[in-house]
Formats: sequence, structure tokens, C-alpha cells
Amino acid sequence: MKDIIEKIRRGTTEIINLENLEEKLIQSQKTGKPLKVKAGFDPTAPDIHLGHTVLLRKLRQFQDLGHTVYFLIGDFTALIGDPSGKNQLRPRLDRKFIIENSKTYKKQVFKILDPKKTKVVFNNDWLGKLSPYKILELTAFSTVAQMLARSDFNQRYSEGREISILEFIYPLLQGYDSVHLEADIELGGNDQKFNLLMGRQIQESFGQKPQVVIMTPLLEGTDGVQKMSKSLGNYIGINEPPKDIFGKVMSISDELMFRYYELLTDFDLSQVRTMHPKEAKLALAEEVVKQFYGENEAKEAKEHFEKTFSQKEVPEDISEYKLKNASAESLADILIKEKIVTSKNEFRRLLTQGAISFNGEKISQENWQPKAGVLKIGKRRFLKLS
Repeated sequence: MKDIIEKIRRGTTEIINLENLEEKLIQSQKTGKPLKVKAGFDPTAPDIHLGHTVLLRKLRQFQDLGHTVYFLIGDFTALIGDPSGKNQLRPRLDRKFIIENSKTYKKQVFKILDPKKTKVVFNNDWLGKLSPYKILELTAFSTVAQMLARSDFNQRYSEGREISILEFIYPLLQGYDSVHLEADIELGGNDQKFNLLMGRQIQESFGQKPQVVIMTPLLEGTDGVQKMSKSLGNYIGINEPPKDIFGKVMSISDELMFRYYELLTDFDLSQVRTMHPKEAKLALAEEVVKQFYGENEAKEAKEHFEKTFSQKEVPEDISEYKLKNASAESLADILIKEKIVTSKNEFRRLLTQGAISFNGEKISQENWQPKAGVLKIGKRRFLKLS
């Protein structure tokens, strides 16, 4: 049991509480009844990235121990929007957008989770059927004072920023999810602590044993500063091509690399620290790709990276842009059209950093005249002009 607990504890920030967790695991072994392990994901964006997989990998650990995972897609709660860590009122999402994202989530999670031990559930199936009376009954389980004691709400209130009544209801609904599923354990990011504890509180009010809460850290994105997020452009999506995933992992700092090792792999960290940083990062990138695409794709991605960046060779399968009228086309417009950069501001920033080159020579002038040859933008992006 000690080894099992240590494995579960790796890569977590807090467990409430460890004694209850051990009791539940021992009881499950005695009775042969799997524990119900729940984690909720609001489908506010279509892609699952490595930040999400920190939690998914922890769920997989419980599956490997024989327990059942409830992968909860918050198609009802996403309509409200989780206020955790937000400093302003969140915009409401369109239901069609949420439904489409839900479909992509179902496809992506089984790159990590075991389909045979996973129950995909949608909380609209029960929350959407709650009567007004039942919702009013839920609000009695908390107070305005308790809500305003929450750090993000407290800050917004003190700064005079709006807080909707719906946002107060969000943690109550997430807590009711645990009641409906009779969850034994709930996993979430450490920014979810208030919501997760609300689940314990409401379960007790309904006469259930409170769930064990396991919190994981928020994974920093490729910039090494902000949490991984598609909106910040610092994410690594698990559906991205293997070569792109490999290249993005290789772009992170050496310091961040060890955090990725801890949260995204089962590698022995003491052994990793004895490796040369470059070799360690290559091994990390290969392991991450292997998790989503298999060993062969991971090896190919590594070979492609080494050929392209270690030997300074241009890959054979780069995109090509045919110049129509070189004198009338600016480099910025071409890169925006090809979706390599998103704006002229990003183009100017890359130019200032010396991150754009043509046939191996850096471009420094914004009005550089496009011509036939190979552009390299940043560390991984190429474009052939013809």
C-alpha cells in the first residue's frame, strides 16, 4: 500500500485527506469493489493539451489499480463558466460550441485513459433536469460570506468588479455532480480547491461519505511562466502532429524540463538529473510523443528533429508559397496569410529577436523583399518561397 500511495502522491500539491484515501483503497481491496474516481472538464476549447494530461495521467493510475474513472464533461456547467482564478465576469458560451468541443474531448481522452475502465458522463443529463426547487435547495448549503471568503471572489468584490449569482452557483453544481455520481475521489487542479471542497461539503449534507480530494499543479506552458493555455499560445496539444509536439517540448527551458518529467512521465527523477540536459530533453520529447502516437512515430519525430536542427538541414516536407508578385507582397503579409504569425506585431517581434532567416541568413529589415528560397521562422517553422 505504501508504494501505491507514493505513486499517487507524485505530482500532486495536496490530498484531502491522505488517511481517508488509504482507508478507501484498503476497503476496495477487501471488497473487490472499484472506487469511483471523478474528474470534470468543461469543454470551453476544442483541444486537450499537456496541461490537461497531468490530471488524465493521474486518473489512468487509478484505472491501472482497478478503479473506475468518471470522465465528466461539464456541458451544463460550461454554460456558466468556472470562475476559479478569474478576475472578471466570464462571457457566456454558445451551447453549439460546447457540444462540438465535447465530441472532440471524447475522442482525445482515450489516448491516455483505458476505455474499458472509463465512464464518460455529461452533467447536463442530471443538472439539466433539476427543478427550480432543487436548485434553491442547493443554495442553502452555502452562504454569501463563504463565497466571498474565496480569494478570487474576494479580490473582485474588493475591487468593485462584477460577480454574477450564477458564478456563486457554479461550485454548488460541481459539488452536486459528486453527489449524483457518489464519487469516492475527485481530482482537480489546485486552482479548483474551493469547488472540490464544496463537493465534500454537499456530499455530507446528502448523507454520503465525503470524497477524497486530490489536487495537481497547473503545468506551465512553453514560455515557462504562464499556465499552459491555448489563448496564450504557449500550449502543446495532444492532437498536434508528432513532429510539432517533439519540437515544442525541445523548446522548453532546462529548468522547466524537470517539472515536465515529474508531471508527465514515470521516469526516475534522480536518474534524469544525472543525464546531460540535451539528452534528457530528447528523451522527454520522445516519451511525450510516444504516449499519444506510439513508439514508431516517436522515433521518427526524434530523427526528424535531429536531422533538421542538429545537422542544420531543412526538412523535405515544408509548406510552399508561390510568389504572385514579389514586389507587391510583403513578408509580413505572406506569413500572416500562411498562418505562421498571427499579426504584424508578432512579425515585428520575431524580426527584432533575429528569429527570421532566409537561406540561413537573418532578416533584419521589415521591408525585406521576398524571393525564392527557404524561410526559417523561430526554431521549428519553415516556409519555401517559389
